[in-house]
Amino acid sequence: MGLHNIPYIVSYRAVKYPRLEFKTGKLLIVLPFGAKPDILLDKHKHWIIKKSEFIKRCLQSAKNKKLITRSDEKFRKLIDYFVRKTSKDLNVKLNRIYFRKMKTKWASLSSAKNLTINSLVKHLPEYLIRYVIFHELVHIIEKRHNEKFWEIVSHRFKNYRKMEREMFIYWFLVSKKGGDHG
Repeated sequence: MGLHNIPYIVSYRAVKYPRLEFKTGKLLIVLPFGAKPDILLDKHKHWIIKKSEFIKRCLQSAKNKKLITRSDEKFRKLIDYFVRKTSKDLNVKLNRIYFRKMKTKWASLSSAKNLTINSLVKHLPEYLIRYVIFHELVHIIEKRHNEKFWEIVSHRFKNYRKMEREMFIYWFLVSKKGGDHG
């Protein structure tokens, strides 16, 4: 596969450094005003091809997955249960939990220890919801996705790389369906 088979969008912004993003499965090239994408495309050709092939495999795997239908009430109770259990296991304190639709993340943790859960998480299987909660609460201990962070995650989820891939697969499934399924 060559670069000519990979569609991309160029976005010119007031940024100092150019970057490549595959957040939604499509290649986005963010460039400072006046810059050309050719140099960036050539420099990162192998990464782009590798990432594109990974995304194709994930899209193929998504065809075999099903989204879960659960009520908002059941979803919130499940989140509350996993947060209480995980907080206790990790010996961390969380401030508040918020729910809202997010465009590029399953969840996030603020510096004030507020957890925001993407409302689309409600369509994930329980084992992935448990993983999302654990992943976010580890950020209370270690802010960045560094070696220490993944070491903590791996104590509970030895297969965390597989879990991350599953999250990626479900992201395509949820976003392809348009999000809200009742």
